[in-house]
Amino acid sequence: MTNQYAQIDPKDNIIVAIHTLPKNTFVDIAGCTFTLKQDIQQKHKFALHDFVVGDQIFMYGVLVGKAIIPIKQGEAITTKNIKHASAVYNADQKKQDWSVPDISKFKERTFNGFYRKDGSVGTRNYWLVIPLTFCENRNVDVLEGALLDVLGYETKKDFAVNTAALIDKYKAGASAEAILETDIITTKEELSKNRLFPNVDGIKFLTHDGGCGGIRQDSETLCNLLAGYITNSNVAGATIFSLGCQNAQIDMLQKAIADRDPNCEKPIHYLEQQQSKSERHLIEEAVKHTFVSLTEANKIQRQPAPLSKLILGLECGGSDGFSGISANPALGYASDLLTALGGSPVLSEFPELNGVEQEIINRCETSEDANKFASIMKTYSQRAVEAGSGFENNPSPGNIKDGLITDAMKSAGAAKKGGTSPVVSVLDYTEKIEKPGLNLLCTPGNDVESTTGLAGSGCNMIVFTTGLGTPTGNPITPVLKMSSNTALFERMNDIIDINAGTVISGEDTIRTMGEKVLEHIIQVASGETQAKADTKGQNDFIPWKRGVSL
Repeated sequence: MTNQYAQIDPKDNIIVAIHTLPKNTFVDIAGCTFTLKQDIQQKHKFALHDFVVGDQIFMYGVLVGKAIIPIKQGEAITTKNIKHASAVYNADQKKQDWSVPDISKFKERTFNGFYRKDGSVGTRNYWLVIPLTFCENRNVDVLEGALLDVLGYETKKDFAVNTAALIDKYKAGASAEAILETDIITTKEELSKNRLFPNVDGIKFLTHDGGCGGIRQDSETLCNLLAGYITNSNVAGATIFSLGCQNAQIDMLQKAIADRDPNCEKPIHYLEQQQSKSERHLIEEAVKHTFVSLTEANKIQRQPAPLSKLILGLECGGSDGFSGISANPALGYASDLLTALGGSPVLSEFPELNGVEQEIINRCETSEDANKFASIMKTYSQRAVEAGSGFENNPSPGNIKDGLITDAMKSAGAAKKGGTSPVVSVLDYTEKIEKPGLNLLCTPGNDVESTTGLAGSGCNMIVFTTGLGTPTGNPITPVLKMSSNTALFERMNDIIDINAGTVISGEDTIRTMGEKVLEHIIQVASGETQAKADTKGQNDFIPWKRGVSL
C-alpha cells in the first residue's frame, strides 16, 4: 500500500490518507479527480464527492455515519460534519461462501505444548493462586512473597536486588569499600536459569475486588470466570483462598469447574480462613500444598502438538486509522489460516461489532447462533442506551484523534480481526470454547476486561492489535501486541511484538503479514519466544460484572 491515499472498498465514499496530505494536493481515485480543500492528517479521511445533510457515509463497504452539514469533495471528515450511523440488521441469514486460504506452508507444522488429561494442550504451564473474595487478597500477597522470588519466578522487574548479600558482608565485618564492590544484581534471565521447577513457567497470583457484596449474579459470574482460568489448558492447578462467609462459595466454584470439565483431575487446594487455627497455619498449609503440587507440575514437559490445539483470542485496543487496513485484516488472515488448520480463533468485544452485525449473522453456521448473536447485541445496545451511553459513545479521544471518528467506523475495522470464515459458535461471557473454527465471545470493549474474558473461556494465545500502543497482558495467556504502523513499533518496541506497519509501506501484503503473525504465534506457543507483556510481568486481570462497559 504505497500510495498517498486509498479507497479500502469499492463502495467507500471517503478516502484514507496514508500520509499527511497538504491542501491543494491533486487526487485521482475511483474515477474522480479533484484537489483537497484543506490539509488532511495521516490516517484521517476526506470526501470522495460532495455530501448534503443526511447523506450516508461508507467505509470498509459498510455504513459508518451520516453527514450533519454539507461537505465538499476533498474536505476532511470530522466529528463536526458527520455523526455515527450503522446499518439495521435482523437474524435472517444470507449465507456466504468462504474462500479457504492456502495452508500448505502450515499443514504439517506443530507447536511444543503441555498436554492435559482432557486432551487440550497448553502453551504455558502455570500454577494459580486465587482468592474467592477480595477479603483474601492480602493472603494471596503473603503467599506471593513466600514463593515467587525464592523459586526464581520474579517477573515484575527486569532484575532482582540481593540485599541479603550486603547483610552477610556487614555481619562478617566487611569494610564499606568491600560492601560497595559487592555484586547484588541478578538479571531476570539468570533468575530463570536457577528455577527450582524449570517446567513450570510461573506462579500467577490473581487478586480482584469481587466475590462478596454487589449482587449474587456477580459472584456466580466470577466463579464461572475463575473456573475457566483453572480449567484453561495453560494451567496445571490452583490454590484457592476462601474466607468462608462470602457470596462466592467454594461449592459454587467447584460446580462451575465440573460444568466445564466433569472429570477435572487438576490438583486444586481449597483453604478456608474461618476454619483455620490462625492466619499463620493458613499460610503454612498453603505454602506446603502449593510446593508439593509444583513438584508434580514440573514433571509435565512440552511435546509436539498440532496447530488445531491453538485457541487464539483476537483483541484490539488503542486503535488508530490504520488498524482496520493493516493489523486487523492481517490478524484476520492468520485467523482464517488457523480455522482452516482446525484451530479456534475467538472474536470478542461485542460493542465493537456495531454496524457489521448483518455480516456476522450471515456468517453464522446455524440459525440458533444467528439469533443468539442478534439477541445479545440488541440487549447490550439497549442497556448502553439506558445507561445514557450508547454505542455511538464508544470511540475514545485517542481513537478520534487518530481518525476513528464514529463507532461504526471503529467497529468495521475492528471486525476485520475475525477474517472471513464461518462462525461456528456464539458464546456469552465465561462460556467455554469447544468448537473448532471461528467463535464469537461476548465481552465488553474494555481491553483488560475483554482479554480477561478470552482467557477465562479457554484461549491459550491472544494477539492484541493496537495503533496507539498498550502494555496489556494476561496472567495465564501470552498476549502478543501487534502495531498497525511502523512509527508505533519503533517508538514502543519494548512492549510491541509484531509490526504490521509494513502493510502500509508496501513491504507486506495482508497475506504475507498474516503468515508472519501465525509464525510468531507458533514460536511463542512453543516457548521459544516470550511475549513482551510476559517479560514485563504485565498480568492484567479485571473480571467483568456484566454492567455496561464500552
